[in-house]
Amino acid sequence: IFELYGPTLSAVQKKDLQDTALRIVAPGKGILAADESVGSMAKRLAQVGVENTEENRRQYRQILFSADERINACIGGVIFFHETLYQHSDGGVPFVKMIRDRGILIGVKVDKGVVPLAGTSGETTTQGLDGLSERCAQYKKDGASFAKWRCVLKISDTNPSSLAITENANVLARYCSICQQNGIVPIIEPELLPDGDHDLKRCQYVTEKVLAAVYKAMSDHHVYLEGTLLKPNMVTPGHACSTKYSPEEVAMATVTALRRTVPPAVTGVAFLSGGQSEEEASVNLNAINTCPLATPWVLSFSYGRALQASALRTWRGHKENQNTATEQFIKRAEVNSLACQGKYTGGENGGERGPHLYGPGHAY
Repeated sequence: IFELYGPTLSAVQKKDLQDTALRIVAPGKGILAADESVGSMAKRLAQVGVENTEENRRQYRQILFSADERINACIGGVIFFHETLYQHSDGGVPFVKMIRDRGILIGVKVDKGVVPLAGTSGETTTQGLDGLSERCAQYKKDGASFAKWRCVLKISDTNPSSLAITENANVLARYCSICQQNGIVPIIEPELLPDGDHDLKRCQYVTEKVLAAVYKAMSDHHVYLEGTLLKPNMVTPGHACSTKYSPEEVAMATVTALRRTVPPAVTGVAFLSGGQSEEEASVNLNAINTCPLATPWVLSFSYGRALQASALRTWRGHKENQNTATEQFIKRAEVNSLACQGKYTGGENGGERGPHLYGPGHAY
């Protein structure tokens, strides 16, 4: 027996949400995930010998946000961390204004991080539902039009457990519902970590199980799918897997998993890079967009490290390197814009994959 329930969103609210989602992943556009927490920024900055202070974090974000009009055609949305949302450029211009003046939409990370899930073997859930409605209302006033919430699942012989899958799916659905009530488009991120030695087939199987559970929960919570975006992992082997797979094999496994589980109503899919090198993330995204299987969604990117690694290495905390570092970011944005249209033909370095950006148990 179906429960009777009133309309949770008006027709106007639904249209606004869908229009926003469509703008973020308009043709050739993806998302810059610049929402690393203070702890994650500590790891990033340490890699290039820079102290993790608020000023250094601001300087680094400024490198990305001061990119010129070339990124307007490549980036549809930028995900901010709470701190960054209220920071300004050297010239006193709010970062939010710098981005919005470009016609690029502002998003914000709204979860409060992962916590252990009792009764499991090292699995987690994500906290932050308390007070989320009030935070969303405030972020909306402060210029944000979309949000991100990350759940994390691990692949092993026994994980993810059905408890972890169900719990994280329900948390994501509850978050989506709260965001949409506040006029904010939710990005759904159920990330399967690349830790482990599992093969491509195992990752595909688990990805399908997780996404199926996520969209069952979305249906149960009456989430308006047209006003959402999905941020999944690509289907890749674990980093310790001895078998190497081609971009075409990764693409076929990824697209197959999505076709089996993600409703066509979902407006767009913006993949996370999951510790792939910059070049690998672009080549795989291009292969996904040239995969011969029919797909009803935009297949784009929501990259953090895979858009920023070269820029960070170039900057290294030196003011005189800022412009060159910004150029590195623009270059990666342009490459991924081509990749999400299936038009990227590989790096100038002959497809050199670059250093891996993988770190075990990756946390934002």
